[in-house]
Amino acid sequence: MRGRKLLTAAVSAVLITGATVGVTAAPGLAAEPGTWALTPDNTEPDNRTIIESGGSWTLSGDLGRQSADWTTGTLTFPAKHMQHPVNRVAARVDAAIPDGTEVAVDVRGKRPDGTWSEWTEVLPDTPAVLPNRTKTVQARLVLTAPPDARSPQVARIELSASYDASAKPTAEVAGPAEGYRVFATREGLVGGTTANGHVIVARDHFVALPSRRGLADKNSGNYTVQVCTENGARCEWAPVWDVGPWNTKDDYWNPNREMWQDLPQGKPEAQAAYLEGYNGGKDQFGRKVANPAGIDLADGTFWDGLGFTDNGWVIVTYEWTVGGPWGTVATSGPVLNVRAQPNTSSAVVGLAAKYAQVRIECAVKGQVVEGNDTWFRINPGKYISAAYVRVGQAPPAC
Repeated sequence: MRGRKLLTAAVSAVLITGATVGVTAAPGLAAEPGTWALTPDNTEPDNRTIIESGGSWTLSGDLGRQSADWTTGTLTFPAKHMQHPVNRVAARVDAAIPDGTEVAVDVRGKRPDGTWSEWTEVLPDTPAVLPNRTKTVQARLVLTAPPDARSPQVARIELSASYDASAKPTAEVAGPAEGYRVFATREGLVGGTTANGHVIVARDHFVALPSRRGLADKNSGNYTVQVCTENGARCEWAPVWDVGPWNTKDDYWNPNREMWQDLPQGKPEAQAAYLEGYNGGKDQFGRKVANPAGIDLADGTFWDGLGFTDNGWVIVTYEWTVGGPWGTVATSGPVLNVRAQPNTSSAVVGLAAKYAQVRIECAVKGQVVEGNDTWFRINPGKYISAAYVRVGQAPPAC
């Protein structure tokens, strides 16, 4: 993530001059209605990628996905509950930002159905506009630096939320229920740390997408994909826990993507670069794209969920973009079997990872599991036992 504009005009100038400076918010902001302040003193770290050091937040030694160009860490703060509905959030930071590094603040809002909107970055002197009015707002700090650079340091973040009926959402999210055909690669990297702080284990179950707008928190599935083989024979529902491959600002599933806006919705930039020579065949960092991947699959998702033995094309549905009844997979193990019928004797036709937030088509009576005879259909011919699902919005009967 190079050359990003930051949260104020003063900070933006840092990237131009290459200076390392502090930016202090206007006094008194955090005392006004709809405003709040975040400091290392009043928050607790939620992952391994950003830590408190010397009164500031900084990148830790346990960084997320690394390349020759960038490393990224995220820190999600507790949700803030407002007295009145809001849809605009402004931010100011007190930060020291070395040349070539980035500080960013993302925000999101709770939707009426209990799910979260996509993360939206607060841009310089421009509040982020959420897609719906909400009384619950959450912020996230993102730090980015080249591997050999000093980390940026953030001492304080001040946020202010308000409502503007005329404001247009910063990012509109609308994905097709049938999903997009994209190329999938196996992530591997066992023992590494993802962008949200998850430590990758053998045969893990998660995915990486090339934009942090859909990056879920560690041990959370508020951004989950349904990824299926091209013929639909097998699918896995897995949370988005990493950023990649290739790009970091390519939310290709959105109608007004952050970068590469001349590409059609649903086509990853890496795919266009590799197959069509788009952008000179390079990614956002100027690297030659070696494959058309628009999604990375953790080893368990790749081998066990889809039954893949090699990289290949898949159909991906971005569950947070389609709406409807939903629930969260809550199992004691890493995955829940997806069955062809509402019983445990039918064929296993996929997996639903622990924490995955799945869309539910309807409910049907079937075999009793753990005292519960309800099964949820989450795709045609694909059922999971309701005994292992925490329902967020109840589905209709099939």
